[in-house]
Amino acid sequence: MGQDHNMSRQQQREVTRLCIQCGLLLLQHGAESMLVEQLSGRLGLALGMERVESSISANAIVLTTISHGECLTSTRKNVDRGINMQMVTEVQHIVILAEHRLADAQDVARRFEKLRPLRYPRPLVVLMVALSCGCFSMLNGGGRDAFAVTFVASGLAMWVRQWLTQRQMNPLINFCLTAFVATSVSGLLLRLPLFSQTAGVAMAASVLLLVPGFPLINAVADMFKGHVNTGLARWAMASLLTLATCIGVVMAMSLWGLRGWA
Repeated sequence: MGQDHNMSRQQQREVTRLCIQCGLLLLQHGAESMLVEQLSGRLGLALGMERVESSISANAIVLTTISHGECLTSTRKNVDRGINMQMVTEVQHIVILAEHRLADAQDVARRFEKLRPLRYPRPLVVLMVALSCGCFSMLNGGGRDAFAVTFVASGLAMWVRQWLTQRQMNPLINFCLTAFVATSVSGLLLRLPLFSQTAGVAMAASVLLLVPGFPLINAVADMFKGHVNTGLARWAMASLLTLATCIGVVMAMSLWGLRGWA
C-alpha cells in the first residue's frame, strides 16, 4: 500500500512538472494567459490528475495538481523569450496528443525537450520588414520615392534591432536606438535633392516595425478574460516600448533638425 502511494506521489510530481513546463513554454513565447491556464489544465487532466489550478503573473507561474486528495504545488519564474506562435502551436499539438491517449507522460516530456523555436534567416526578416513598411508608405499616399526611402530606413533599422537583440540589449534601449536609426536615415534621405518632393509619410512608415501590436492585443485579451494583473503588466510594458520609440524619434528629429511627419 505504501509503495502504491509512493508511486502515485511520484507520478503526480512528474505530471505537475510537465504541466508547469507546458504553461511556462506558452507564457515565454507570447501566449495569452487564458490559453496558458487552459492548456496546462488540459494536460494535467489528460495525464490522470483530478484537478489542475494555476495562477499566472507577468514574471511567474504557480501551478497546483490535485490527485487522490493530495495537492502538489510548483512555481517557475518566467523569462520572456520573444513572441513565437510556432512554439505555442507545437505545445498545443502535444497537449492534444495526450488528450487522445497518443502520448503518455514520458512521451510528453520527451517532446517538450525536443521543442526548438523556429527562427527565420535574419536577411529574410530584414527584407520582409522593409517591404511591409515600404508598402504601408505607398498605401498612405506615398509614391515610389517614398517606398524607396522607407525600404532603406526600415531595413537598416531592423538590422540594428536584430544586432542589439543578439547582444541582449534591454528592450527599451533597443526600441529607442532602432527608432533613432530609422528616423535619422529616412529624414536625412528626404533632405537629398532626389527626394525633395517625397511625402513625409516615409518617415512615419519607417518606424512601423516597432509598433508593439501583439503585446497590446494580448493585454486587452487578458483583461477581458479576467487576468487583469497580467493584462495590465503587458499593457504597461507595451506602453513603455511605445514611449521608448517616441523618445528615439524625437531625439533624431531634434539632433538633425528634421521636419515633421506631416
